Amino acid sequence: MIRILQAALPAALLAAGAAAQEADGGIRFIDLAPDTARQIVVDREPGQYLGHPTTVLLEDGRTILTVYPKGHGRGPIVLKRSEDGGLTWSDRLPVPENWATSLETPTIHRVIDPATGARRLIVFSGLHPIRMASSGDDGATWTALAPIGPYGGIVAMGSVEPLAGGRYGAWFHDDGRFFREGGTRSETMTLYQIESADGGMHWGEPRVLFAADDIHLCEPGVIRSPDGRELAMLLRENRRAKNSHVMFSEDEAATWTDPRELPLSLTGDRHAGRYAPDGRLLLSFRDTAKDSPTQGDWVAWVGTYDDIRGGREGRYRVRLMDNHHRWDCAYPGVEVLPDGTFVLVTYGHWVEGEEPFVACVRLTLAELDALATTGTQTEEEITR
Repeated sequence: MIRILQAALPAALLAAGAAAQEADGGIRFIDLAPDTARQIVVDREPGQYLGHPTTVLLEDGRTILTVYPKGHGRGPIVLKRSEDGGLTWSDRLPVPENWATSLETPTIHRVIDPATGARRLIVFSGLHPIRMASSGDDGATWTALAPIGPYGGIVAMGSVEPLAGGRYGAWFHDDGRFFREGGTRSETMTLYQIESADGGMHWGEPRVLFAADDIHLCEPGVIRSPDGRELAMLLRENRRAKNSHVMFSEDEAATWTDPRELPLSLTGDRHAGRYAPDGRLLLSFRDTAKDSPTQGDWVAWVGTYDDIRGGREGRYRVRLMDNHHRWDCAYPGVEVLPDGTFVLVTYGHWVEGEEPFVACVRLTLAELDALATTGTQTEEEITR
């Protein structure tokens, strides 16, 4: 049974939360949406759709950059910066003129040159062709967007992961419209992988990982196992015929297992996650689980990598904010600060009848453990 918990924090955090969960059994649902004090506005503009942010945390452990479009995917790219772990955010920062020509969701990533050790930030913009911009000074200045090759795709690149030998892997998907110029929509959805050997400055030709028409697996979110030996790729199922799926690689992305379904608790769109200091994993995504009381809302899942590996439901499902739209929200950025505070950034229709805007929620797993010791509600009570 799913247990529904209210968000009011007790006077003191109770360390017994984790033990109580083990004794009770089953995943619990914690509702943070009523806790408006933890909701921080990153950017809001009356009458303007703001959506689809991604984030990167710099090595100082407190500076976060976010990029997002003025529009639903397509639109001029906005850049903002927080220097205090997401508590406050800068004005919109200067960016190259051609960032206004972005055709799809931008994504931002940290990469390191294996030959020189130089640190760079890169921003991708998808559809055809996929374009990229870079910064060598932690986002103070940027190059213009430029094609990385004669190919395109959707949500490029939702994940960029360092691989053995100083390489980087990146992943995206396409339905036939954008992979090559002049393409048309196909009934088949295809997952692609590309790699870079020079710190993200140049990328190779895409390699097909999976293609099918009965299920549409897309928007890959890649998580490395705590021991570093395996990669897990969590995937949206866009036909809504089945749950979300996962694939695994034990050879640094050279090969991948066949996809298999995830539990309902992990069924959603655009998974992104980080590990807490205690080794537990938090994933943020849009809830698309069948018959979920928070379907279409911004949620987080807390569990372990082994839960994903073993097909288990996990420990907590958390509603972060209530989205006043059937689906449109939660292309998330997820960062974890050195003290274990998670900084979660996404967009949504947070005010009924108004355009979506970008918001930030901060939390710790100790807070969730404490909430798991408070009174519970039934699923029927939270949906009334």
